[in-house]
Amino acid sequence: MKLLKQLFAYAGKHKYLTIASLILSAVSALVFLAPFIYIWKILEEILSVYPNYNQAVHAAEYAWMAFGFSIAGILIYVGSLLCSHLAAFRIANNMRKKAMHHVTKLPMGYLETQGSGKIRKTIDEASASTETYLAHQLPDTVQLMTTAIAVFVLLFIFDWRFGLASLIPLGLGLYQMSKMTGKGLEGSMRNYMDALDAMSNEAVEYVRGIPVVKTFQQTIYSFHRFHEAIKNYEKFAIGYTLQMRQPLTWFNTFLNSIYIFIIGAMMLFILNGFQLTNLWLDFLFYVIFTPILAVTANKIMFSSENAMLAKDALMRIESITKLDPFAYAKDPQKIEGSDIEFRHVSFHYPDSQEMVLKDISLSIPAGKTVAFVGVSGSGKSTLVSLIPRFYDVSEGSVLIGGKDVRQYSEDDLMDHVAFVFQNGHLLKRSIRDNIKMGYPASEEAILKALHLAQCDDIIAALPKGIDTEIGTEGTYVSGGEAQRLLVARAILKDAPIILLDEASAFADPDNEVKMQQALLELSKGKTTVMIAHRLSTIQNTDCIYVMDQGKIIESGSHDALIAQGGAYANMWVQYQSSVEWKIAGEEEKK
Repeated sequence: MKLLKQLFAYAGKHKYLTIASLILSAVSALVFLAPFIYIWKILEEILSVYPNYNQAVHAAEYAWMAFGFSIAGILIYVGSLLCSHLAAFRIANNMRKKAMHHVTKLPMGYLETQGSGKIRKTIDEASASTETYLAHQLPDTVQLMTTAIAVFVLLFIFDWRFGLASLIPLGLGLYQMSKMTGKGLEGSMRNYMDALDAMSNEAVEYVRGIPVVKTFQQTIYSFHRFHEAIKNYEKFAIGYTLQMRQPLTWFNTFLNSIYIFIIGAMMLFILNGFQLTNLWLDFLFYVIFTPILAVTANKIMFSSENAMLAKDALMRIESITKLDPFAYAKDPQKIEGSDIEFRHVSFHYPDSQEMVLKDISLSIPAGKTVAFVGVSGSGKSTLVSLIPRFYDVSEGSVLIGGKDVRQYSEDDLMDHVAFVFQNGHLLKRSIRDNIKMGYPASEEAILKALHLAQCDDIIAALPKGIDTEIGTEGTYVSGGEAQRLLVARAILKDAPIILLDEASAFADPDNEVKMQQALLELSKGKTTVMIAHRLSTIQNTDCIYVMDQGKIIESGSHDALIAQGGAYANMWVQYQSSVEWKIAGEEEKK
């Protein structure tokens, strides 16, 4: 009931369809029992007139009644499924809508760390699981429970002694079933699903990376994570199987031994002086009905597993919908200015208490270009992500135009900042749509942005120019070309603050010069914040900040930092050595 109540929270008025479905399902269960009763009545009449079968005048009537109730049961059950499917589709749709609407309010940092693929998979699979549960499994469970109760009553109406004999193995079977259900199994099921999900994700990543793996002869190392995921899944799958083996064996043994108990009861009655003629019809009744009880109990066991899967699916989707969205000011301020300031900023991720940024204070004047450098994990990307509120600071504040970013509306803040990320994506739409991204822009403005981003050669090579759809009919662009198109998007947006995260990461030598020209055009008159590993791209920035372990350890211009002979100077030497090594390698190939 708790699970159904949780699902009804997404149902609205459609919950009444689910209730109607359950009522019809229960009625169909009772109607489906009627044919068995009439079959028994046919046997009763035939045996009572033996050997004068022509005196069985009601047999044909009973046969038609059995047929009629069978058809009625089917029609009622179909009506139940129609109601359950209509309700299930609406509930699943509402679940998806609520989840996706909530996702749009979550911090961008959460989407980045979780991955859009994982979030989509969670929402799609969870809603699909609950849809299946509501459309099929829940009505079937009600039908099974109604059947079990009705058969239980009938078993004691005809002959309580045979009924008791039938229930002994059933009770033993239900005791074994209890070992395969409950909270302990829910935990095992959750671990199993987690292990299966992890194995699927690692399989996808491994297959995607096969070209790189084979190129660099790293097969053993790259397979390690996939292999570990397989072994982890094996542990839970085999452990679950071994846990269920003994109780499932005894459960099936007891259910299939009901006949033995009925026959045993019959023999005891005969040995104690009861007449066979007085017991024969009751015996036939139990022979007809007890298989229904065994099949029903078996199905109930599997329906409990389906309920656990639905609970797990609901828990997974609510792990998203229960996350706290960002709170924006009820009376937001207007952004005036494009200077940026960090005041004693410290930060830790929501699922950790370890500070990855520690008491950082710095100012970036409007119109200036600064760069953050440092080893991987030093905190530079995290620091920059606080500017547009991908995350909120744990301590301190981030200011734009002299006011805390938390005082601005989401739309105003996003309009004020443009992004070019290392892993930026182009949608499977036309170049025109990818550049506009919903902003009203004329043809002239789009072409100008593409020209300033050095994309003329890209557009010229496409079959339909800016109306060419990326990813269709074999039309793709390289990583460096995609980055230039993303720069064109940022130029068209014309935001006063530009954030560049490894914007030239995919640029080959042919693309790098054009990329640098495009970035130079993009940053004209803008407050520009760069994250870069290619130190050659930041030599002319106004200030370079060197980060290590969440702190600013050096700052200054390129020349000043080289003169200091500190961490940046050492990074520059290593960078120059790598460039020389690369050039030497290319010369050898020639």
